[in-house]
Order: sequence, then structure tokens, then C-alpha cells
Amino acid sequence: MSDTVSAERWTEVPLAPPDAIFQLTAAFKADTHPNKVNLGVGAYRDDNSKPWVLPVVKKATEILVNDPALDHEYLPITGLPEYTSAAARLVFGSDSPVITEERVTSVQTISGTGANHLGALFLSRFYHWNDKRVFVSDPTWVNHHQIFPLVDIPVSTYPYYDPQTIGLAFPAFLDTLKKATPRSVFLLHACAHNPTGVDPTREQWGEIADVMLEKGHFAFFDSAYQGFASGDLDNDAWAVREFVRRNVPLLVCQSFAKNAGLYGERVGALHVVSPSKEAAVRIKSQLSVLARSEISNPPAHGARLVSLILNTPELFEQWKRDVKTMSGRIIEMRKELHRLLTEELKTPGNWDHIVNQIGMFSFTGISPAQSKALVESAHIYLTSNGRISMAGLNKHNIRYFAESLDKAVRGQL
Repeated sequence: MSDTVSAERWTEVPLAPPDAIFQLTAAFKADTHPNKVNLGVGAYRDDNSKPWVLPVVKKATEILVNDPALDHEYLPITGLPEYTSAAARLVFGSDSPVITEERVTSVQTISGTGANHLGALFLSRFYHWNDKRVFVSDPTWVNHHQIFPLVDIPVSTYPYYDPQTIGLAFPAFLDTLKKATPRSVFLLHACAHNPTGVDPTREQWGEIADVMLEKGHFAFFDSAYQGFASGDLDNDAWAVREFVRRNVPLLVCQSFAKNAGLYGERVGALHVVSPSKEAAVRIKSQLSVLARSEISNPPAHGARLVSLILNTPELFEQWKRDVKTMSGRIIEMRKELHRLLTEELKTPGNWDHIVNQIGMFSFTGISPAQSKALVESAHIYLTSNGRISMAGLNKHNIRYFAESLDKAVRGQL
């Protein structure tokens, strides 16, 4: 009698916990309360809580779909060349030496997530580590904690958010940079830090660069909000360009989800800065191998849209106006929320951080218990750490949110 071999039944596969943000969104959708507010989603909404298709994207789409030469052939493995080159010029500046000297390797990715993954995979394979780990801010975008271990890079954190000041824990951050093993990799948010909305000042960025150079550290920039933060594309790229100017070794993960409203098109890029044109060629050859093994070729539609916008002067100017529309509305919401809390409601505490923070998200500084009270009693959906998406506020719901927040702080919910 022969032994019977049992087939795989997957009985020992554990059930993974649900994603907190998507779980929050599902709860919001199921809620029938007339005043419910969703402050959890990381996507722009207009003043009527609706998704906003940028006017420039509509124009570019019309041009694209009416192009008689349009086809659906494969793109090159590393992406649409006119897109990746324009994306590099956008983040580094068209007159940057790394552009003019052809020292940037640019590869199209599946949005910023794909750029983070490909950048991490490349470092895992080719970076000369003294201590194989990546340092990420505490807190950071939750996906960073999943992307790096997936390619065998452990994650450590550096102090970033100070709950006492509801601002940057700069001395502790700098101290970690100084004490880290030489040639360590630090993941830095280029602007509009997610989830806190707290960014270093230019002077602080300079001090960070000083230590990075002194210790031989590598900067892994995540740039998901260029233009979306301040409304100025060049201003939001300042930290990256300053690090390039000072020759800090770096790469940049770039996304057009937020600043072009192309969330579902997954348009991103990875840019690796090299010391020479020859090194850039070698790096591109390896990134091509890695990309080929995972996605073969990137999707075309979103890249063609962004390429049209970046390479057509008229569309580019329209895009800059659209970006200002989005960032401007969020800045106005910050100002109005601050006014309501400080002037009208006189909510206990200092609320200046609301206007001092930047970008889509704000750390309110409230406790998990107060956040829970807002969800359960006021039907205002936010994460337990008090982070809110400013894009979820508008002229119709901001007073309700401010009054509910005031009650939560006073313990009256």
C-alpha cells in the first residue's frame, strides 16, 4: 500500500487584519447619519465632498482619445520616455546638473507605492550596507512598514512627531541621524509629511543635510505631494533640490495621484541620482531587470496623460492653476477651522498647529478616546491617532466638525 499524499488545502493561512483606512471608509459608507463626515480618506474632495477631476486632466484626456495615432502597444520596460524625463525635470528642475549631465535614472512605476517598492528592492540588492535597515519617521505612511520588510529590509524608526508641541521633534530626530551607523538609509518625506503635516523648516533641512553628508547616509525621498502642499511646484521640491545641490546621495519616489488627481491610474516614477552618466546607465539596466520580473511593462494611459500635461506649455500652466485650486481650498479650511476653534468656540488648548501644518493631513493632537468619541457620537470618521484629512472638510461641514471637536475636547460628547 502506498502512502497517500494530501493536496494543499490552505487551512493554515491566517486571516490578515483589515486595512484601517479602508475599514474606516467602509464604516462611513454604511453610516446613515445625515451629518456624517469622512476625514479618513487620503484623496482630494471639492467643496461638496465630491471627487474632483482636474480640468487639465479632462483636456488632456480629450486630446489623447482623439489622437489618431493612439494605440495600445506595450510601453518600454522602464516606461514612457517622454513621461519619465518630464517627471524628472519636474522634481529636480530642468536646469539641475543631474538632468543636464544625464545622471538621473528614471523608471515609471505603479504610483508612489510601486516607486517605494522598486527603490527598496534596488537598495536591497545593490546598496553596500553597514547595517541593513531603513529608518522611517515615527509616525510615517503605514505602507512603509510593509514595503521594506517584503524585500528583506528591516524597519527602524526615528523620532519625528512631538505630541507635546504637536510639531517636529527636531533635536531627537537629529540625534538619531548622528548616532546611526554610517551609510544608513533614511526615508524622508519631501513635503507635506504623511500623516502629521509637519515639515522641517529650510534651516532644519540644511542641518539634516549636514549630518547626512557627515555620516555618509543615503536619503530615500518619498515625494507624493509636490505642488499639492503649498500650491507651488518649485517650493515643494526645495528639500530634494537642496540635497541634490549639496551632493547628498539619494533617490526620489514620485507620485501623480494627489497633485493630478489620478489616484486610480497609478502614475509614478522612481528617480535614482548617480555620480556619473556611466553609473546611471548601469543602474537603469538593473532597474529594468527588476521591473521586468514584476510588471513587465507599466500601464500607458495615465503616463500619457501626465506626459501631455508636463510637455505642453498651455496644459502645464492650466495644471499649475488646478494645483493651486486644490491646495488653496485646503489652506482655507485650515484657516477657518483655526478661526472657529480659537475665536468663536474658544476650545481649550493651542490650535496654531492647524495652520502651521501643511498638506492634506493634520494631526489634531486629540487623544484616542476623543477620536473614538467623534466617530461613535458625532459620526465623524478619523483615525484613532487624531489624524484628519483636511480635504474632507468643506463649507458645509466644517462648523459641525469644529463644534463636535470642541465637545470632544471638553469631554461633552
